[in-house]
Amino acid sequence: MSRIGRREEDSRLLLIEAYRELVEMGADPTVAEAIYVGVQSEVYEHQIMYGTLAAEALGLLPREAYRVEACAAAGALALRSAYMAVKSGEVKAALAVGVEKMTARGTEAVTDALMAASHHIDQRSGVTIPAHYAMVARRYMHQYGATEEDLCMVAVKNHRHAVRNPKAHFQRAITLEECLASRPIAAPIKLYDAAPISDGAAIALVASEEVARKAPTPAVEVVASAVATDTLSASQRPDLTYPRAVAEAASKAYGRAGLTPKAVEVAEVHDAFTINEVLMYEALGFAERGGGYRLAREGATSLEGSIPVNPSGGLKARGHPIGATGLAQIYELYLQLTGRAYGRNTGARVGIAVNEGGVNSAAVVHILRAP
Repeated sequence: MSRIGRREEDSRLLLIEAYRELVEMGADPTVAEAIYVGVQSEVYEHQIMYGTLAAEALGLLPREAYRVEACAAAGALALRSAYMAVKSGEVKAALAVGVEKMTARGTEAVTDALMAASHHIDQRSGVTIPAHYAMVARRYMHQYGATEEDLCMVAVKNHRHAVRNPKAHFQRAITLEECLASRPIAAPIKLYDAAPISDGAAIALVASEEVARKAPTPAVEVVASAVATDTLSASQRPDLTYPRAVAEAASKAYGRAGLTPKAVEVAEVHDAFTINEVLMYEALGFAERGGGYRLAREGATSLEGSIPVNPSGGLKARGHPIGATGLAQIYELYLQLTGRAYGRNTGARVGIAVNEGGVNSAAVVHILRAP
């Protein structure tokens, strides 16, 4: 993975930075027969032929290469595409790539680009993505008794984790008081409740067991990969506080892996807004409906807790380069499961990643296991 943040380099150089680390880790990316790229590049860099561009930038022409898209879930969909290609036997190895150069445009343009992941009626009504999550947060707080302080506890935790992540966008701790006093984005969502606009890239080499055994670097097993969808507009759902797509994808992943939520020892989840991390706790079976906020309040999801969530700092503090986010989660799980997350190792053997697009309209769940 590249360093995440406001980067001067264009997206091709960010890709090369991530690719170089893959080689330095002992992998041989040239064994890949296909490349799948998660990116929202037509908005930020006016580029849609990103499969070909990635193959060219990485010196991997003329391999099969194309872009996959689901807004913020694109990175995990790239991984799923590589996983399915290898699992089917179509190829023996493939690269899953995620990249975004969001700071190439201003905040207004980025906000507009993200609104393209919502229903056209919501777009015409001027309901931004932060406004959507603000409505979800309001309803959740009303329904279950959570407070703005509970949401800020998620932000405080993730910033504290990111201090130990040398590639994070924000390597600075914040206090609960700072979060509560930060300016409103869409009440009750405040500045410190929201992920930043970030640049970055991440790459995973997905290989058959036969190929992986020959590599000099340790591999982790993808034991399950699942996708589910929900209405594009949150207004069409019977319960704003229940991310049905995430729960469905997680249920399928647990079933395919033959595991229960209790088997998960570390998680990387989609906390583009702090309320969403709370919803993830419940959808993944870590807490009962309406009880997710108590996990953060009790410290259960901190590095020292019973189920560490977002040891990387999450989208909130590691950063959220849209197309790269899903693979940034996988990068962190790889480090955790191989004991390479220096300063933030959890000792976990089983990890889960949740990457979503829109307002939990598309959810991608992967479960990884240490060798």
